[in-house]
Amino acid sequence: MTDSPIRQVWPGRTSGPLDDEAIAELYGRAAHLRVNFVTSLDGAAHLDGYSAGLSGGPDKRVFAVLRMLCDALVVGAGTLRHEGYRALRLDDRRRGWRRERGLTEFPTLVVVSGTLDLDPAQAAFAEAPVRPLVLTHAGAPAHRRAALAPVADVLTLGEDALDLPAALRALHERGHRQLLCEGGPALLGALTAADLVDELCLTVSPLLAGPGASRITTGPPGPPRAMTLRHVLTADDVLLLRHSR
Repeated sequence: MTDSPIRQVWPGRTSGPLDDEAIAELYGRAAHLRVNFVTSLDGAAHLDGYSAGLSGGPDKRVFAVLRMLCDALVVGAGTLRHEGYRALRLDDRRRGWRRERGLTEFPTLVVVSGTLDLDPAQAAFAEAPVRPLVLTHAGAPAHRRAALAPVADVLTLGEDALDLPAALRALHERGHRQLLCEGGPALLGALTAADLVDELCLTVSPLLAGPGASRITTGPPGPPRAMTLRHVLTADDVLLLRHSR
């Protein structure tokens, strides 16, 4: 997968490649929860345990634009640990884009964790340009709360399990209206079950991963949620799809 120009093929068709401004305009900023994932042609969420094996230049470019657009980036603790998240930073050009629109220079990292099994020394916390938020419930261990307190604000929402609707309301009250979720599969499953997903941005990598890999969503079964296709972008054999309610 090469870093090929991105073009719009539906609705309509662009004759030339899209720059970042055009991509940002296509996706836009709205007060809702947007989810971004990559998958293989046969539905795998990873190769050899990591999503990076499915990603390429076009996916990473849209990935960066979506981070530029959001107020807060929401991620599950397991994905944060496993994928080795670093500090949530943007380059000078994207920071300038945000400043021109009255946004903070950096989005806020929001980590969802029921156990608070998080390392305060991980760069995502220790080197964060904006103090991260951690969403948890009342049953989370007190000693782990104390360990995270120097590097993050820990919000308690729910008694025995995280109350996701209340969590989103709390984020909105803090001014985080455009939320971008990057997973993982358990968090997407929980958000879908709670009927909180407003938009899914899905990169389809031109690979057959074969048996073994999990899907982009896991958890107890629930009712299907209908979505509407908004646009289709392509870069060589890569598809970049956007569906919303």
